[in-house]
Amino acid sequence: MSNTNHNQAGPKPAPRLDTIQLVAIDMDGTLLNSQHQLSPGNEAALCRALENGVKIVFATGKTRTSAVPIIEKLKLDTPGVYSQGLVITHGDGSILYERTLAAVLAHKVAAFAQAVNCSMVAYSGPDIVTSVRDQYTDVFINYHEPAPIAYGSWTAVFTARRVNKFIIVSTKERIDQIRPQLEQTIGQEATIVQALDYMVEILPPGASKGDGLRRVLAHLQIDPAQVMALGDGENDVEMLQLAGLGVAMGNGMPAAKKAADVVTATNDEDGVAQALARFLW
Repeated sequence: MSNTNHNQAGPKPAPRLDTIQLVAIDMDGTLLNSQHQLSPGNEAALCRALENGVKIVFATGKTRTSAVPIIEKLKLDTPGVYSQGLVITHGDGSILYERTLAAVLAHKVAAFAQAVNCSMVAYSGPDIVTSVRDQYTDVFINYHEPAPIAYGSWTAVFTARRVNKFIIVSTKERIDQIRPQLEQTIGQEATIVQALDYMVEILPPGASKGDGLRRVLAHLQIDPAQVMALGDGENDVEMLQLAGLGVAMGNGMPAAKKAADVVTATNDEDGVAQALARFLW
């Protein structure tokens, strides 16, 4: 395809085209367009891949709740990687694997968010929770996520809920300012990553979509070399590196493009469909 270009810096040769058994796909910025919708072109490409026996696995930083409409539309029965690999579900939505933040770390992050006066949400299984809702916490609704549940304080949250990860939300300028402070404060206690420039995420140490995908592949007994992964963010790097063929979107962050073997078109140009057409048929 004319809009799909080789990334000459890619670390791995592309696998033989007939060996790809599974495609792992990020959602926002990758599969979904700028309106957070599945385009007819991408939907048709996914259906064709499924008809050809290729497994489709969603790998997103979001909850499974946000993906249910597309899962049902495509009739997917494969596991899914959610909350940056911290929640992995079977095809029916039941939990295959879950990881939470240590209590001491959770309290430390909450204190940091309060000190820098930034809004924050926590992902808790299928839900999003917070202390107080505002314009920043409610931005997740635009991404088809469930509305945040407000508990009044982080102490109340920690009493009632488990926490898989946190996301601090503000303006791009403010996130650029506080991320170095966050990294200095948390140190080696957590993994810090960004999917969007106005959010920064705090995960348990070593957590990533790549780790989540590795667990799914072990469950399905599929070699990573037989996988194509597509993503656009810093949070997709480990997944792109794990897969036999890593594909970054044309709209992707520099870190994603550097980690990938191939750069395809943007999410508004059906870059996923173009990549599938190039490597699957």
